[in-house]
Amino acid sequence: MKIAGLDIGTTGCKCTVFDEFGNDLGKAYRDYPVKRSVGGHEIDVSAVMDGVYDVLGQMARRYPDIEGIGITSFGETFVITDVEGTPLHPAMLYTDPRGKAQCTRIEKMLGAREIAGITGLRPHEMYSISKLMWMKENRPEIYRDGAYVFLMEDFVVYHLTGKRQIDYSLATRTMAFDITGLSWSREIFRAAGIDMDKMSAPVPTGTDAGEIRAEAAARTGLSPRTHIVSVSHDQVAAAVGAGAFDSSMAVDGAGTVQCVTPIFDGLPDMDVMYDGYFSIVPYIIPGKYVAYAFSYTGGALLQWCVDTLAKKEKETAGALGCPVNAWLEQAYKKAHGDEPSGLLVLPHFAGAATPYMDTGSRGAVLGLTTDTDVADIYRACMEGVVYEMYLNMKAMAGAGCHFTKMNATGGGAASGEWMQMKADMLMCPMTALKTADAGTVGCAMITGVAIGRFKDITEAAAIMVEETKTYMPRPGVHEKYMKIFERYEKVYGAVRPLM
Repeated sequence: MKIAGLDIGTTGCKCTVFDEFGNDLGKAYRDYPVKRSVGGHEIDVSAVMDGVYDVLGQMARRYPDIEGIGITSFGETFVITDVEGTPLHPAMLYTDPRGKAQCTRIEKMLGAREIAGITGLRPHEMYSISKLMWMKENRPEIYRDGAYVFLMEDFVVYHLTGKRQIDYSLATRTMAFDITGLSWSREIFRAAGIDMDKMSAPVPTGTDAGEIRAEAAARTGLSPRTHIVSVSHDQVAAAVGAGAFDSSMAVDGAGTVQCVTPIFDGLPDMDVMYDGYFSIVPYIIPGKYVAYAFSYTGGALLQWCVDTLAKKEKETAGALGCPVNAWLEQAYKKAHGDEPSGLLVLPHFAGAATPYMDTGSRGAVLGLTTDTDVADIYRACMEGVVYEMYLNMKAMAGAGCHFTKMNATGGGAASGEWMQMKADMLMCPMTALKTADAGTVGCAMITGVAIGRFKDITEAAAIMVEETKTYMPRPGVHEKYMKIFERYEKVYGAVRPLM
């Protein structure tokens, strides 16, 4: 028996296959282009579907006995289609600037806190409903002729099964879903002037959509008995794949974007979450919620440092057969041990995410001297990302966020230096998982439960979530970081008026 997770990303999709013992049997990946211009950021969802068929076909040829495939995807982006599911336009990404005026208008109509009270989201033009309003007003013929509105998870599920269903967590990313009633918000759709019947039916995370359509089975080589499961928004799948199921634990997603996902055992304080722009999302366990605290530049900031400043160091590390990131970490450690760098890096190189949501903010590196070298700046970039994490933790504390352990996923979890830094600064044990790609693991876990291969998500976690090393916090080092953090907290307020 094999189960698979299909992860639909912004720039590519991948299908990973597991056996019933949680062993990763391999993956297939296909990328697709994103078009960015001053006026918009778009993706061709026909190319997305071509990519899906490609990766499913690759894995079906290797493993024809795949019983279930779970679908997870990035959020916000939607497409209007005809009744056959054919896209009528390129889809707008969450970064697309269109929809700002419409978001402002609906906010004035209903009130920002009222919208947040319904949807768990502070109003922002990144969410689907504002861009749907823009589409209706500026491309009326597309909106008029469109039969359905899909986000990426339900778009793929529809093409594979003919069923229109979207899980609760992804539906939340529209800013039009009632997170307590677990249904589309009639009030918001009425204010937006959008036909709610065009949307897919909301279903619990991990709902089986049924067997694959004969045409899709023939195109991919999958068995006609293969079941397709509506899994979740990708961050929720990663939380499941990290084995985080109650408020004692949070997930450290250390990828290109740095994301912290805490679990709440009940609805958190809405006012505190609103003030920090934190999303509140229904979790796989009824009555529980997750939140997203994130920085646009996590690993992306370290990559910028390497690509821009560490060209000579990259050559040196390459000659030694050592990754340049590890070489820079060790160069700093050899010179300074575990001492903080003392530099202050504001990691807003792509704007500020939570708790500011300020796309106009810019990055800063403060405290340079003629003695500063590239390893010092690299270390300071690592620190800046974690200071921002700590800032978010403080902002969420008033909402009842007090986790005592973090499980780490993503490429950053492979860095022992960064893991120890996070443990020290956050005063929280950090555990690295065997697989860096918790999203696909979570997707497979949820799929296994949906098709009956696992009794429940706890049994799935016992089989598929494997911890490797735990990094314990050191109180003495924590105190050193906190003295610097007192200055870091003031950097945004000092730098923002100048940029």
